[in-house]
Amino acid sequence: MLDAGITIFPDAARGGRVSRKERMTRPRYQNGSLVVRGKKRKRYVIRWREDVAKPDGTIGRIQRAETIGFVSQMKRHEALEILQTRVGSVGQQRHQPNVTMTLAEFVRAEWKPNAGLALKKSSVRIYSFQLERHIFPALGSVPLRGIDRTQIEICLSDLKRKGHATSTLRNIRATFSTVLRYAVERGFLAKNPAHGIRIREADTRKERRFYSSMEMRRLLAVLAEPCRSVVAVAVLTGMRIGEILALRWKRIDTLRGTIEVAENYSCGEFVTPKTKSSRRVIPMSSALAVVLEKHRGEGGACSPEALVFRTFKGTPLSAKNLYNRELAPACDRIEQPRVSWHSFRHTHATLLGDTGGSLKTAQALLGHSDLETTLNTYTHAVPDSQRTAVERVAGVLFSDVLNSASEPNPGGHVN
Repeated sequence: MLDAGITIFPDAARGGRVSRKERMTRPRYQNGSLVVRGKKRKRYVIRWREDVAKPDGTIGRIQRAETIGFVSQMKRHEALEILQTRVGSVGQQRHQPNVTMTLAEFVRAEWKPNAGLALKKSSVRIYSFQLERHIFPALGSVPLRGIDRTQIEICLSDLKRKGHATSTLRNIRATFSTVLRYAVERGFLAKNPAHGIRIREADTRKERRFYSSMEMRRLLAVLAEPCRSVVAVAVLTGMRIGEILALRWKRIDTLRGTIEVAENYSCGEFVTPKTKSSRRVIPMSSALAVVLEKHRGEGGACSPEALVFRTFKGTPLSAKNLYNRELAPACDRIEQPRVSWHSFRHTHATLLGDTGGSLKTAQALLGHSDLETTLNTYTHAVPDSQRTAVERVAGVLFSDVLNSASEPNPGGHVN
């Protein structure tokens, strides 16, 4: 079957005759072809196809033809090896279609319409914000092929000088990398210029705010339902707010005392959990079981598919409304700094560590993909536990010193 969408342009300068009207037969020429020409002195001619950039920036396909030797002086398998070498070198070249396309044009025409296939809606929204807010003003009008590592680093350095946080710079770098990786996969670029760019840790890290057990008790006492139950679930399980708002009654097993995390509610839609590790089954404490049973009783009969926390219409609650209308004012009433929904995950992990839980346990409960995230982000030093730890070290140290001092010196010498 002929590929009618491709015109073959001859390259007779390197030997061989090719008709201008010839069309490429894809199966026959996919790996090139070897033909014998001539009557008296037969010779091998190899043919293959290549994509080349035209002056107007579009891609044209030409057929190459080259005479490589006489049949009497070369074996067929040797000629085929030369053909495969030519075809292989062409295959290794990464042709770059539409070479005049700018970064902004590529994002809007190629990346954004297809990004939803591989990324969650929330990720696409964040990347789009970074592109429009920070990347396009600096490099949006630059041809895609002209973007290199130096330009990306200059962009990030300029943003740093303007006072943007290290976390923001890391997000922008991730956006660069994601978009340009797609350009590589589609053949627009040979390699990802954002790959390998490093951003060092900030000299000072912003202190993460979380509530102590006493502060949590004060907060829960002034919260109204259903916000109180939502916060209780967050603190007692470490679940993300989107996971809590997507929780259904069928995921709660009161006999086994477990909660299955299988959905997440984000950007107005139900999606799979954040990562593979985020899909998990976590134990339910007796205190949480009481909270959920009371909440269920106040809500009336519930089908297994019904959401645990829902509006009168059965739709998910809004995390933003819950925060603005209930949580933030409650923090003000107890005269404590306002905390985010994510702070309750920090509180849960910190209390886990303070009560002797291991990092691996915290990792499994919180649904982290790697232990480093648990270690670097979700463990905090609690003053009481610090004091207990140093007292234990002091007790061991000075006990050994006193015992050593009380033992007689066998040599009779003073140390």
